Amino acid sequence: MSALDPLAGACLLLGAVLALSAGAGLVKFRHTLERMHAGTKPQVAGVLLVLLAMWLHRPTWATAGPLALVGLSQVITVAVAAYTVARAAYARDSSREDEDDGTSLPPEEPPGSSPKS
Repeated sequence: MSALDPLAGACLLLGAVLALSAGAGLVKFRHTLERMHAGTKPQVAGVLLVLLAMWLHRPTWATAGPLALVGLSQVITVAVAAYTVARAAYARDSSREDEDDGTSLPPEEPPGSSPKS
């Protein structure tokens, strides 16, 4: 066991928690722009922390190159995807707070109630 393994484990755990929070935010938030933020910021940080943990587990130049390439492509593609989603939401005018933009889950039925026909 290396001296960097506890630090790698901490980075891996924190990255997993950030990725889980991104998934929870995608389910919890109602509007497209809120979901876009929840799906990009913590998810990218989580992936970068997992990549850092992988490098700390095997700190060589042979592993640093591919991991850096994966991290860079993740940052670039998420930024482009978020921009594209924001433009589409703006074009549909779905960023208004007073109405559902059609991307949220249907409200849950209270227990014991019959489904609407």
